[in-house]
Amino acid sequence: MTLLISIDPGNQKCGLLLADLKKSIVISGKIVKKNFVIRLINDWIHNNSIDLILLGNGTTSQYWLSQLNSNNIRPVKLVDEASTTLRARERYLELSPPNFPTNLLPKTLIFPPSNLDAVVALILVEDYSKKKLKWEKPIEIRIWP
Repeated sequence: MTLLISIDPGNQKCGLLLADLKKSIVISGKIVKKNFVIRLINDWIHNNSIDLILLGNGTTSQYWLSQLNSNNIRPVKLVDEASTTLRARERYLELSPPNFPTNLLPKTLIFPPSNLDAVVALILVEDYSKKKLKWEKPIEIRIWP
């Protein structure tokens, strides 16, 4: 398995991530409004050879599982997403370390952005693959589109 999509499911928006496990890199990560999730996933599937879709097993996972199934988007694997939102804050600071002089503050005093859904999707991939991925592009925290 090489390419996979990871979904941090939500009511109004979802974190989506396209990753290459063989290269251990994030290809793309976005926070997407509910109405555009299936469109972006289909676009990624159309342009890439996706092996698996990971879906966090949170509150709205059954809704999103039915949406994926009704759009013939497979194979989907439910994965545990317990405490991933809290872990996303720390992971974000690893990926986007603060600049001087903020980097001198303790991490507990640095507040990352609130929209970290794509970073949660990254954590789902990293937990599943048991390895950390590189995210070389700037992390988008705005909601798309």
